[in-house]
Amino acid sequence: MLQVNKAPPLESDDPEGLTPSHLIKTFSSFKLILKRQFRVFLVLMACTTALGLLYLLITPPSFTASGMMVIDSHRLQLLQQKPDLGTNAIDPGTVQTEVEVLLSRTISLAVIRELRLTEDPEFAGGNGGLLGFVLKLVPGLGGSGGIASGAQLTDRALAAFESRRTVARVPPAYVIEIGFRSLDPVKSARIANAIADAYVTEQLDAKYQATRRASAWLEERNKELRKQASVADRAVVDFKRANNIVTFEGAGDTVRLMNDQQLSELNSQLILARAAKAEAKARFDRMQDVMKQDVPDASVADVLKSEIIIRLRNQYLDYAARERVWAERYGANHLATVNLRTQMLELRRNINDEMKKIAESYKSDYEIALARERSLENSLATEVTESQITHNAQVQLRDLESNAKSYRTISDSFLQRYMESVQQQSFPITEARLISAAIPPTHKSQPKGLVVLGISTLGGLMLCVAFACYRELSDRVFRTKAQIEESLGANCITTLPSLKSTNPVSSPVTAEDAAPVAERTLVHKHDLMNYVSDSPFTEFTEGLRSLKLVMDLNGVLKSNRVIGLTSTLPSEGKSTIASNFAHLLAQAGRRVILIDCDLRKPSLSQKFASDAAVGLIQVIAGKINLADAVWTEPSSGLTFLPAPAASASKLLHTDEILGSNAMKNLIDRLCETFDHVIVDLSPLLPVIDARATSNFIDSYVYVVEWGQTNRDVVERLLAETPEIHDRLLGVILNKADMRKMARYEGNASSYNYRNYYGRYGYGE
Repeated sequence: MLQVNKAPPLESDDPEGLTPSHLIKTFSSFKLILKRQFRVFLVLMACTTALGLLYLLITPPSFTASGMMVIDSHRLQLLQQKPDLGTNAIDPGTVQTEVEVLLSRTISLAVIRELRLTEDPEFAGGNGGLLGFVLKLVPGLGGSGGIASGAQLTDRALAAFESRRTVARVPPAYVIEIGFRSLDPVKSARIANAIADAYVTEQLDAKYQATRRASAWLEERNKELRKQASVADRAVVDFKRANNIVTFEGAGDTVRLMNDQQLSELNSQLILARAAKAEAKARFDRMQDVMKQDVPDASVADVLKSEIIIRLRNQYLDYAARERVWAERYGANHLATVNLRTQMLELRRNINDEMKKIAESYKSDYEIALARERSLENSLATEVTESQITHNAQVQLRDLESNAKSYRTISDSFLQRYMESVQQQSFPITEARLISAAIPPTHKSQPKGLVVLGISTLGGLMLCVAFACYRELSDRVFRTKAQIEESLGANCITTLPSLKSTNPVSSPVTAEDAAPVAERTLVHKHDLMNYVSDSPFTEFTEGLRSLKLVMDLNGVLKSNRVIGLTSTLPSEGKSTIASNFAHLLAQAGRRVILIDCDLRKPSLSQKFASDAAVGLIQVIAGKINLADAVWTEPSSGLTFLPAPAASASKLLHTDEILGSNAMKNLIDRLCETFDHVIVDLSPLLPVIDARATSNFIDSYVYVVEWGQTNRDVVERLLAETPEIHDRLLGVILNKADMRKMARYEGNASSYNYRNYYGRYGYGE
């Protein structure tokens, strides 16, 4: 179906639709929304601005004082015996923990008690500012509703105190800023400093209590450890006594066993005894070898170191020399020679006797050394056995000594920690210190006039936008052609203005009952039914000309001789449009018949032919001829086929009448005689008669009322009636307020007709 007055959609190369035309369209839409909701914007902006001014007017000025506190861990090194190697470094989490401590209820209550804020009206008198002002106006809420208890006063003061206090870290330093807001600048500085003092006091008290509890626990624990150490030491001593373990301190403060010392000495003595035995054995063996000689040589004599043997050997050698001389001189058998030999024999015998004595002494020395060696070996074996037994017992002794040493070490450590805790208890110190005390401020901090006005303005703007969007989204009626085309997918033919009657009701013209009239003439009891004739140069008439043009252009492809007009609900103007459209076609020289097919409420028949006794129903039933039922208008030649209300009100199944073959045959006969058949149908929502006309209606014109017809209802109706939707020629937006249309369609609105044509005398 051709829709000539609907522009085709613009194709966009931008997949996101962000073309300049779309931006311009969006901006135009926003301008139109602003124009429509301008009064709402003004009212809401005025209200929010007034609230901001009222807040500034009734809210007393407040002052904020702030002080700076630092968390310094190096102050704790005064009590440390070892230098700080960086183990006491503070991380940001620790500083944030101290911030939470400053924000705790304990610190707040300490400041409230110290400064007696429960007696201060600013804290115990309830809420201040705008809320307090409003509550004071309500009896029992802001006023004096009786004497409050101490707990209630404390709760009020605590709530007011926490709402005015601010504590925050100043990154990246380990500095905390403490602020407090009050109506009195001096009071704000005093309370800010009191918060810092309360925090330091609380930290000192916490450290003192913790140190005191630690000292008591350490003292008790130290007593237990000392007892355990004493028991362990006694166990070591008893074990040594039972196992005959004797120790002594050696070189380098080393502890050695007595058995080990004795074993070492016996081993040394045994080595010496074996050496002495070997030496004695060697002398004894050598002596036995020497004794085999008659006269020992000089080396042996020197080794023996015996003066007797040396003297006897010298005499023997002297006699031997004389014996050789005398034997050569006097002969070997000479008496002197024989006497010398006898003396030499006696000397050898003496030497041998002396050597035997020496050999006996060597033998005695050897036997003594051998006996000593055996004695030392026996003693060493006994000592080794005892040492092994001692070493086996020493394994258990080491465990006992290790336990005793551990108990002594732990006891000494706990004793040292106990002494340190006692010292810290006597000299407590905290990591925090106030580096910048709060001073009374000279300028108010709240309320900030520009900020309040800015917030109220911005809030009002946001409220305006939200309320405007809500009104726009909740406005589910038709106000523009674009809404019709978007919601219904149909062409919006025209927008017709709301008509005002200048001659509401004329005197009824009654037909003469005695004599029947030969020709039935239309009687206009309402000037709006023939408005196009009285006002040919108006927006309403121009809009119907658009309908005529669309009908003619669509007739090129499909015959549009039978046009049915319907609406959603009664009183939306479909009958007025049908009448005026029929008159417009008749004035154009076309043969037109207007049929009132709204059998439930035939408004056209009541206004044009209220006296008609017969009409459409009788013609369909074949009781009368068509010529006897139609009415005519001599000036335009318009023919009208009424549906008398008296006859229609008695029918139960009007849809079957309209959908009958007789009705279709009637329309076919009318099409042979007339150029156009204009049918005024019943509304779609309350009755179903219009649906039964699809067998003879060529095209439908759907009438919606501007600002009244619900979009969702129309969408559902057309979706449920495809027989009407498929033959829909277009939609007419009727009863539009043309002055308000500029707020919805801007320059596209037909209000320009009045601006450019009405002032020349062509309009109303």
